[in-house]
Amino acid sequence: MTSNNEEALLTYLTSKLRHAAFALTTAAVLGGAGIANAAELPKSPEVAETGKLLIANTLEYAPFEFIAEDGKPVGINIELAQETAKLLGAEFEVTRIPFPSMIPGLAAGRFKVAWETFAATEERLKQVDFVMFIKSGIVASTTPDKAESFKGENNLCGKRLGVIGGAVSDFIADRVNEECKTKGLPELTKSVFPEGKDIIQAVLSDRIDARLDDATASGYFEVTSKGQLVVVPGLYDVAPLGIAIPKGDKETAEMLRAALEELIKNGTYKAIMEKYGMTSAMIEEAYVVDAADKIRK
Repeated sequence: MTSNNEEALLTYLTSKLRHAAFALTTAAVLGGAGIANAAELPKSPEVAETGKLLIANTLEYAPFEFIAEDGKPVGINIELAQETAKLLGAEFEVTRIPFPSMIPGLAAGRFKVAWETFAATEERLKQVDFVMFIKSGIVASTTPDKAESFKGENNLCGKRLGVIGGAVSDFIADRVNEECKTKGLPELTKSVFPEGKDIIQAVLSDRIDARLDDATASGYFEVTSKGQLVVVPGLYDVAPLGIAIPKGDKETAEMLRAALEELIKNGTYKAIMEKYGMTSAMIEEAYVVDAADKIRK
């Protein structure tokens, strides 16, 4: 069951995303933001040596990252990363990696920056650290004809849910299922998918009942798909989200934190968030999380 505050947050998020549908048809003007001198910002050894900011990204999780009609990668994460590269005086390069492979890839040293919207769980913090830069919650979305069945308390019990493997929704589904069992209610059925688009297709083809995912991405799809899926009542966790980096890599952590702080101060961060109707998901400052007690709720 959600509190009045949680429902108010969800209503606000959805309202902002609906208004954003109109803004997305025009380009945001991000120039003239008072960019700091690249020499003033710390650089990781990799960026200093190569002159490139290389990131891993799924490129398929709108509004955070997706491929535009002209074939170019766009979205909140991509554009923040591009602006970070500019601040550092570095070239920007993105490698497409499936979400479940990102933390193992960081732990194995295959790349240094997984620029996604990760929740910092205790299990993940055993392998990686995070630079937090945004916040959101988890919601369920379904086809309009099934929305009525999601009303009331314990609305996920007995439902067939799709999640991205390793995403925060994956853990939330397990937690909710335990609550269903404790209350003597039907257990939910969790199906794990590699990408968000696969979950959407599974819901639309009635293989599962709902998509359990980030509120911002779910609301964005509701708007841009003209209601093929609708967000149902209920907000299951609100948390800061961030970029994953190798465990103990203080140079990369400080480079990203300092660059994001500059983007917040010079207005670029807000401009990008406004472009996608996401100002409600903004945080006041970027910060590093290398242990669970450093997560700011």
